[in-house]
Amino acid sequence: MIRILTDSASDLTATDSARPSVYTVPLSVTFADGTGGLDGVELTADEFYAHLKVDKVPPRTSQPSPASFIELFEEAADAGDEVIVITVAQKLSGTYQCASLAAAETDAKVYIIDSETATQGEAIIAREAIRLREQGLSASRIAAELETFKKRVRVVAIVDSLKHLQKGGRLPAAVAIVGGALGIKPVLALSDGAIHLVDKGRGRPGALVAMYRQLDKQGGVDPAYGYTLLYSDDKQLTAPVHHYLHQNLHLTGGRVGQIGPTIGTHIGPGAVGVAFVIPE
Repeated sequence: MIRILTDSASDLTATDSARPSVYTVPLSVTFADGTGGLDGVELTADEFYAHLKVDKVPPRTSQPSPASFIELFEEAADAGDEVIVITVAQKLSGTYQCASLAAAETDAKVYIIDSETATQGEAIIAREAIRLREQGLSASRIAAELETFKKRVRVVAIVDSLKHLQKGGRLPAAVAIVGGALGIKPVLALSDGAIHLVDKGRGRPGALVAMYRQLDKQGGVDPAYGYTLLYSDDKQLTAPVHHYLHQNLHLTGGRVGQIGPTIGTHIGPGAVGVAFVIPE
């Protein structure tokens, strides 16, 4: 059997997580007052954003310990299973390194994939791993396919502010200042493992138009994979995006996923975006 393991930065939906032999290793989030906990286990997304809105000091995230991975790898080895691990982008977190250290300490056959993305982009790669497993591919073949497939995954999103990314060290201060002009909403793209300020718009309507432009600039949406709408704290923000994708691009097969505490720490409230796969 092939086990598929990801981390909580993937924000897997409940449906995905319920698939056989799919596992999630949680990262942790800690607020300035010491509260928080394991992402998705001790801290829900709604609890996280409620706290984030009133806390002036940004929370900190912590990657899983190697021990968290070792336990799961040893269980797989005892069962004679192989493991495919899909982690949040290595440039954004030390989770990939922790998984690699853990793999070196066990006898399990482990294939570790740096997703080079996060949240619903990472979830897209996990779902592709599940699909390939269902087709009967070997673990080594699935890992090889994912290394190619991940280069086609894109996440484009509007954020209310770049302050959370800048405070968390995920974006240079100069870029944060440019994207933080009065009334301007930044448009970000996550690709090749890094976050890029790719456009901006005046107010949310202008930013939405800029984000729609980016769908084309990034390479377009492969309809075979549909798309995933993502939001941080307000699901209603996805409505105009869904309308555009459905009515203007004639896309179906959409999903909706909330950005969890791990990535929400750096994105903040008021975010909305799209995760998709560009055509080959």
